[in-house]
Amino acid sequence: MADIATPPFVLAEAALRRFEDAGYTRVAPPILQPADIFLDLTGEDIRRRLFLTNGSDGPDLCLRPDFTIPVCRQHLETGPAGRQAAYCYAGPVFRQRPGALGEIPQIGAESIGRSDHEAADAGILALAVAALDDFGIGDVTIRIGDETLFTAILSGLDLPLAWQRRLRDLFGETDKLAAAVARMAGEGGSEDDGRGVRLGFLAALEGADPDAAQAVVEDLLSIAGISAVGGRTASEIAERFLEQAALASGSGAHRDAADILRRYLSISGAPDAALADLDGFVRASGIDLTGPIDAFRRRLEAIEAQGIATARMTFEASFGRRLDYYTGFVFEIHAARSPVPGQIVGGGRYDRLVKLLGAETEVPAVGFSMWLDRIGALSGTHV
Repeated sequence: MADIATPPFVLAEAALRRFEDAGYTRVAPPILQPADIFLDLTGEDIRRRLFLTNGSDGPDLCLRPDFTIPVCRQHLETGPAGRQAAYCYAGPVFRQRPGALGEIPQIGAESIGRSDHEAADAGILALAVAALDDFGIGDVTIRIGDETLFTAILSGLDLPLAWQRRLRDLFGETDKLAAAVARMAGEGGSEDDGRGVRLGFLAALEGADPDAAQAVVEDLLSIAGISAVGGRTASEIAERFLEQAALASGSGAHRDAADILRRYLSISGAPDAALADLDGFVRASGIDLTGPIDAFRRRLEAIEAQGIATARMTFEASFGRRLDYYTGFVFEIHAARSPVPGQIVGGGRYDRLVKLLGAETEVPAVGFSMWLDRIGALSGTHV
């Protein structure tokens, strides 16, 4: 961590005071967190980026790789899940990064429980921009996306549930999503990519009675002595096999849907122009996006009311986050003409997360994190 005399740390404290003045309570979630929570909520891909250890009683622990999940866990442990609350934080997160330090200093803010979604989105974005001003970074570009639009389009295409789930899971990973859409349209070439045995097994499952097929898969897993993999039960693994079989049998059967998705995913530009493109997309596709587009307009109006010109923003239809709990508005902020790769602020709406952590219902939530190592590099000062 930086010496407290270095300018970035002092400016970080100024940003934290800004958060507190805005009603955000400063919290300090434990550095050690249960590893299974992150594996279950963010997928096995994160395992290679975690710093893992074991507790004395055996459970897997990890150094926190982010603040959002620990803050929401603390929120659940300290009162009713649906109450309105706002938190801010400062400290390191830990991620394995080839060629870079695994300890990453961050500050950020989380707003939980507000029912005025668009106003809350605009407020959190404005708070992030104001905090960057505390670091002397005013010349920024803002990239925004909206997963609500994408999921509404998937529902409107009347695709099989297996394809809806697959495309939803890949949203935010541009290349993988494009490959899946191509496969859906029958343009992916041979499905045998060296996994012939596995694909042959999937082919055998195609068209089988779902209950019987699931029983077969569970029996095979039992014979192999497999009860769980990456937090998934044998039943859940069987369901994924059946889903893969459905995807394989549906390849090439949804060319029109693929064309519609490509048209949507190509939309990019200034928010006002994107809105016009979205209106044209609705007319051409016949998909009803009235609710999500109205919310998009309300959010833009709320952002402008916060003093942020939408001319500083770019909407990209393909921009999302590959985490299941993100549900709508997402954003990232980059310093204009920056020599530092990557975002300096990232945030968005994650209404599913509190329920996934144990709440009875979904709880609206939105927040952001600031990467102090990148911000410090911009000013030429080590953080």
